[in-house]
Amino acid sequence: MQARLFSIFRLSWPLFARGIFWVGFYGVILISWVLLVKMNASPLPGMTAAEYWAALCVSAGSSNPSLIFSMWALMSAAMMLPTFVPAARVFGDLGSVDATSAGSMTALALGYLSAWLIFASAATTLQILLARAGALSDAGQLLNPWITAILLGISGGYQFSASKMACLSKCRHPLLFFMEYWKPGYWPAFSMGVRLGLWCIGCCWLLMLIGFIGGAMNVLWMGAATIFMVFEKLPEFGRFVTKPLGVILIGAALIKFVILMTVGGQL
Repeated sequence: MQARLFSIFRLSWPLFARGIFWVGFYGVILISWVLLVKMNASPLPGMTAAEYWAALCVSAGSSNPSLIFSMWALMSAAMMLPTFVPAARVFGDLGSVDATSAGSMTALALGYLSAWLIFASAATTLQILLARAGALSDAGQLLNPWITAILLGISGGYQFSASKMACLSKCRHPLLFFMEYWKPGYWPAFSMGVRLGLWCIGCCWLLMLIGFIGGAMNVLWMGAATIFMVFEKLPEFGRFVTKPLGVILIGAALIKFVILMTVGGQL
């Protein structure tokens, strides 16, 4: 009887472990969104909302890099982990016969998130530099309308670029990616996660930086951008949204330029 129970447990453990992985995975996404909403809605104890935003955006010459990095790290987890679901599912299916597949899936997700933490570090540095140059408002918005128009134009043009298409091909077809780089073990899984994360950064970095136009902590923008990036990485649906968004962004940039030239560079 004991041998039979042990056999049942041994056979069911991989499926149970993968269930634990998915609970934890979606739990990280949920917690990240909750913390972002909380950060957006409530200032820290003893601080007014304006002072809180000023601390985030390093205005008035002060700096709090750890707070800004925390913001970008939460944004990366909340916005980019949902786009990672198809790749994680494919990876899990490939390793479904392996009792350690849940551990490998965890290593893969940690590698992917590590790549985005590198992006969060770079975005933190950029925000600090922009704030110290007086280019950001307390809400993390670009103050120079010309820079805003240029960022819109570059982001729109990138949607048509060969680099964007190359990165999207990796993200939209994770099976082909894993067939190319597959190796068993935790460390190879982590390395594949990092590599896939870097491809994803190449796909989405400009879309993330558009947050400086609407405000770095604008929850509505974060939600809309997350939904778009999830759909963009779907092979059947993504091709219908990538280039249309590029047209919209370029159109917005042109309108912005025309208005700026009409009003003499002030908006």
